[in-house]
Amino acid sequence: MTVSQRSDYTFKYNKQHGRHGWLRLTPAYSVKMVNEIIGSVPKDAFILDPFSGTATTGLVAAEHGLSAHCLDINRFLIWMGNLKCRNYSSTEIDHLRRGFSAASANSRNLVHEDNWVPELHNINRWWCLRTLRILAALRQALVNEFGEPRNRDGHGLIWIAFCRLIIETSSAAFNHVSMSFRDSVPTFELDEIFSLFEHIFSAIIDSSQGELPGCASVHHVDSREEISIGEVKYSHIVTSPPYPNRISYIRELRPYMYWTKFLDSAREAGELDWQAIGGTWGVATSRLQQWEPIEIELPPALNDVVEEIMATEEKNAHLMASYVLKYFHDMHLHLQSLRGSLRKGAVLTYIVGNSSFYGVQVRTDRLLEESMRILGYSNVGSRIVRKRNSKKELFEYCTYATWQEIGTYEPLYFSENQHQPEQLGLLA
Repeated sequence: MTVSQRSDYTFKYNKQHGRHGWLRLTPAYSVKMVNEIIGSVPKDAFILDPFSGTATTGLVAAEHGLSAHCLDINRFLIWMGNLKCRNYSSTEIDHLRRGFSAASANSRNLVHEDNWVPELHNINRWWCLRTLRILAALRQALVNEFGEPRNRDGHGLIWIAFCRLIIETSSAAFNHVSMSFRDSVPTFELDEIFSLFEHIFSAIIDSSQGELPGCASVHHVDSREEISIGEVKYSHIVTSPPYPNRISYIRELRPYMYWTKFLDSAREAGELDWQAIGGTWGVATSRLQQWEPIEIELPPALNDVVEEIMATEEKNAHLMASYVLKYFHDMHLHLQSLRGSLRKGAVLTYIVGNSSFYGVQVRTDRLLEESMRILGYSNVGSRIVRKRNSKKELFEYCTYATWQEIGTYEPLYFSENQHQPEQLGLLA
């Protein structure tokens, strides 16, 4: 039985959908997928996304007139997510337009000055010196007009536009599963950059107008810890946690975070990846060598997978085995701490991907199902959503469960790809 890759169920679908397309992030899941999930949710639902990322879940919930809380540990993503999920008054928009015009004009006078640039490693791989000077002058003019990004949320749209500008004038390429670099660094003239910035700013302003009928907000919370935001009990969990595939989620965010001063050093990037479930950047990798799990009941199948990876005797087998163990250990802690925040009968929907290490299959869907059953969830199951790429064994799944519910629940979405794993010979 064939399962298609379904590019409309990936971040690629988001690019042309208003606020969802403000900034590109490969791990973001499809707004179409979230619409299919949330479309069947009752209007009195209160949704939680414990892995907010680009706030796709929160924004879709707000578009549907629902309430949602989203959680993340990355303060840049929290800042951006709250900008995406709020309403903007005509007064704010007019003020931004006037400020944009003033800053654009003033920046021309700053091009030949020694303006601040971020300490991004090998920055000349991203931008040529000429482009860098123009971007630095433009940034300083925006600071003079609006203040630093993280200090003035009301002016955030101008900084979202600037983030989009820096990536579109860079050598970053997105023809792989994560970000890479083009063979040569592009060169832009002053007027080209200003014209592009105006185009980006206008598109973001246009997409920000129109009232969101619901209410969503993003909060700084570690998903492994108990949640206490106004003592809300959630009826639906709609999320896509990081996958256990050793792709750093900080990688694509680094240029945005450095330019907006949410990040100052590579060390900080590594610390953030260490805090994240599945993080692998810098210090996060080295700390895996000494990491030990706490005493909790983990899925028995996890031990088998870890031992299989170790048995390959590959150079980094011990490191990869520790990585897989820590990932599912942390996800188990998350599912454990989540229970106190759920209404009776709450529905959980997790979009997850499986992995392979040295030929050893890591079935994320099955391991999370086991964790859910150990922790007392019911009606646990998974369905394949799509094929992820050319590797025949990699799929994306919808793993679902309910909390303290006796009845039977199965998802009504993803009807085109509702194949059970055994139908594809994946359980052998």
